[in-house]
Amino acid sequence: MSITKDQILSVKSRGFLQNRGTECFSGRVVTVGGLFTPDELIAVAECAQKFGNGKVIFTSRLAAEIVGIPFEKIPEAEQFMEERNLHFGGTGAKIRPITACKGTTCVYGNIDTQALAKVIYDKFYVGMRDVKLPHKFKIGVGGCPNSCMKPSLNDVGVEGCKHFSFDSEKCRGCKKCIVEKSCPSKAVSVVNNKAVIDAGKCKDCGVCVGKCPFGAVPKEAEAVCRIYVGGTWGKKQRMGTLLSGTFTEQEVPDVIEKVMLWFKENAYTKERLGAAVDRLGTATLEKAISTNDLLDRKEEILAAPLLER
Repeated sequence: MSITKDQILSVKSRGFLQNRGTECFSGRVVTVGGLFTPDELIAVAECAQKFGNGKVIFTSRLAAEIVGIPFEKIPEAEQFMEERNLHFGGTGAKIRPITACKGTTCVYGNIDTQALAKVIYDKFYVGMRDVKLPHKFKIGVGGCPNSCMKPSLNDVGVEGCKHFSFDSEKCRGCKKCIVEKSCPSKAVSVVNNKAVIDAGKCKDCGVCVGKCPFGAVPKEAEAVCRIYVGGTWGKKQRMGTLLSGTFTEQEVPDVIEKVMLWFKENAYTKERLGAAVDRLGTATLEKAISTNDLLDRKEEILAAPLLER
């Protein structure tokens, strides 16, 4: 092959991955949570026709990969997309593309996932694109406990939920309890003409909110977020650790930043967040993010060299 290893690495850092057995590359086009406008999709298609082999494949992190771009055409492809306000990227030991489900429009969505993803994208993927981390750092946003976006398998995963509340005095013990019928977790049952809630089964999914015609389960319920940390999926699997408590959508970016700074300061090079949490303990992480110390030392942490084993 005429292209060198250094050339391959130089474009990999810009979002271009070599196609096996060829001197061509797939370029990752990254948007906010995989949301593309019609004009952006047209631009992706045109780029694929002009510089690639005409094929586009969407990745598991919702980037559009333009396949078959010859090495020498990569700069032209980059310029073409930049002129249309689109960019290649999404590789390396840094913040990866932000994924989000369609919770903004989904009937089960408890939060505006795309709006939250945009905040996270601007603050971290764009705002910290030059920050070198110990390993890749994936962030996913899900709108409900159905977990379509698998937030618990991200380094930081956000899950929208609604706090369940029940006013037993308004419960009339209906023979056909709509709340019981609607609960997908079977957390509600009617005993002695009263609905009984099994808190251990309730997932705060919000499906039953407002279903009771007598107001035993109020129509209005606070939308909050659960946050998982340290999830991975691949050669090594680890279910994300659920942080204590819940957070408002406005609090989520600060929590993510604290976790990312803790990761930068405490993880060894090539160590994923989950491995660092297991090594140092969940309590250590939770204690660190319970104050603003990490944020106060942000510049110091970002400027410090990565830890070597």
